[in-house]
Amino acid sequence: MNDITCVKCGAPLTCDDMGAHKKLINRGAKEFMCIPCLAVYFQVSEELVRQKVEEFKKAGCMLFTE
Repeated sequence: MNDITCVKCGAPLTCDDMGAHKKLINRGAKEFMCIPCLAVYFQVSEELVRQKVEEFKKAGCMLFTE
């Protein structure tokens, strides 16, 4: 598995975490926040961020692939 961690809380990151950060913050990012930290950053629920990730995946967004 990867050893990339969230810049805010240090949690191990998944492809969904990194893809969400790239899609919502900066496509060229080299450091990432996890989905829970992204939710805090945007002041929305974690569930909303996860729903958006699923929508992006269904739309064919390639930022969420390994």
